[in-house]
Amino acid sequence: MAKVWLDWDTAQKFVTDAFVGYGVPYEDALVCTEVLLESDKRGIESHGCNRFKPIYIDRIVAGIQNPVTNFEIVKETECTAVVDGHDGMGQVIGKRSMQMAIDKAKKYGMGMVVVRNSCHYGIAGYYASQAAKQGCIGITGTNARPSVAPTFGVEGMFGTNPLTIGIPSDEPFDFILDCATSITQNGKIEYYERIGEDVHPGTIIGNDGEPILGDAGVALKKIRSGEAALTTLGGIGEALGGYKGYGYAVAVELLSSVLQDGLYGKDLNGKDKDGNKSPYHLGHFFIAIDTNHFLGEDLCRKKTGDILRSIRASRKQPGHDHIYTAGEKEYLVWQERKDKGVPISEPVQKEMSQVRDSLGLKYKFPWD
Repeated sequence: MAKVWLDWDTAQKFVTDAFVGYGVPYEDALVCTEVLLESDKRGIESHGCNRFKPIYIDRIVAGIQNPVTNFEIVKETECTAVVDGHDGMGQVIGKRSMQMAIDKAKKYGMGMVVVRNSCHYGIAGYYASQAAKQGCIGITGTNARPSVAPTFGVEGMFGTNPLTIGIPSDEPFDFILDCATSITQNGKIEYYERIGEDVHPGTIIGNDGEPILGDAGVALKKIRSGEAALTTLGGIGEALGGYKGYGYAVAVELLSSVLQDGLYGKDLNGKDKDGNKSPYHLGHFFIAIDTNHFLGEDLCRKKTGDILRSIRASRKQPGHDHIYTAGEKEYLVWQERKDKGVPISEPVQKEMSQVRDSLGLKYKFPWD
């Protein structure tokens, strides 16, 4: 499927103006755009412009996400805070919450902020990077709509629930581990549907306990209807450690709900009791650990770099000449894309043009 490169400046201005056009305050729109495009900069196209309209704009239009974010601090101590996002923009809630955790860590060594009633906050790695850039170890996670089955189950009981960690390094890129606790995520299946790629074997299980294969669009409909579910890291059953991904997924679910009295599981399916669309009410958590409260940021960065370099220098599998460490591939993608722009697929081209025309924005896209 043909892709067209859209320069970063046009992408940033257009997405920001579009968010403003749908009621997001300008400063908040800048944050939403920053998080969204950071995904494309890292090559995570499933969470970038690919989700701009269907996940954010459409939800604002449907009335299940508030364009104006009411960031309420329910409880706060020196090292902790509980936040209610009141179904506002997840990126705004996420960036502000992680910064609160960082500020607390800078003063007291560690900080943790938990959130309830939020919305999709984009790539979790953005917030881990936010901490690492400021000399902190950053940890974050979020629950999501129930689409992943527990080991030996076939029903979606919890979300793709990423557990994300950022550690400062002395290299051009920090160590940023950002991945779901399922083998793949809903956004990736949505992306496969858009580009015409089949689902990968073993990533989705049907109600009969057998893997779902073939067309990604069909698989996505089965997940949404409850006829299928995503599988946890390790896959179906226990043979390859599926119980490990299951355990980590539940740990994220707990951290995203129990400290903030947030919703969980089936209550995050975006439907009310009558089956109508409703806010997702997601929960997040953000942890920051200041390296200067230990033996110092410089030592932490060098030690991290030394460890990562030693791993990359180890013996290679035949046929492979490079071992990657977390955050490296994303850095390399940015080096490739920083002068080229954002790759926009045909379906997203149509969506962006539709948003532009509906708002009367004066942008000329390269695919026009």
